[in-house]
Amino acid sequence: TQMESSSCSQCCSGWVSPCALIQTAAALAPEPRIKHFQIYHWDPDTTGDKPRICGPIVLDALINIKNEMDPTLTFRHSCICGTCAMNINGGNTLASLNKLDINTSKPIKSYPLPHMYVKDLVPAMNNFYAQYKSIEPFLNKRDESQEGKEQYHQTVEEYIFCACCSTSCPSYWWNGDQYLGPAVLMQAYCWLIESRDEFTEDRPSKDPFSLPLLPGGSEVLEYIEKVSNTMWQQTE
Repeated sequence: TQMESSSCSQCCSGWVSPCALIQTAAALAPEPRIKHFQIYHWDPDTTGDKPRICGPIVLDALINIKNEMDPTLTFRHSCICGTCAMNINGGNTLASLNKLDINTSKPIKSYPLPHMYVKDLVPAMNNFYAQYKSIEPFLNKRDESQEGKEQYHQTVEEYIFCACCSTSCPSYWWNGDQYLGPAVLMQAYCWLIESRDEFTEDRPSKDPFSLPLLPGGSEVLEYIEKVSNTMWQQTE
């Protein structure tokens, strides 16, 4: 009838589809809180599977820039730790350990190690290695006929010669020709405490350690002070 038709029309005009209800509920629901995980994942039982760390590093980006954008870009890198040392965003570090910042609005600024420029991101290491050679970083024996029975591993730090700490030291910047810097001084201390070395007293007497100034705020300061104290004790 006409009345029934009108009633049905009014009922249909107020009808809401299930899809619209779902969309409305989804819009009112709070946004999910998602936390991303980057996990070291390696299965020793899987043949050919290599250890890996998720996420790109600065060195990956530099290699990509050199391969795809600017082949003239020069920097050092190899499987030997320390070769990719550079200044990244104001701090001396290794490009192979520095993760890319996910904030795309901020640029990553890369410079060579301070005061040791050669080209682009390559530092001049000649003076640094010459200073390391000057401390005679090898075992000295007075009687070579006597062989040791046991070898002791007496390194203060598992130090890699990246020169990050030395090039962070202002005293080394301006007195690099006289002051050996934190890295070499820490290695000098390793040989001063070496129990198998028979020239311990002769090492400070050569005075290659040059301690006019001690850099502060670095992890190697403790060992530099020990070198200085050892020298004073042997001169008294």
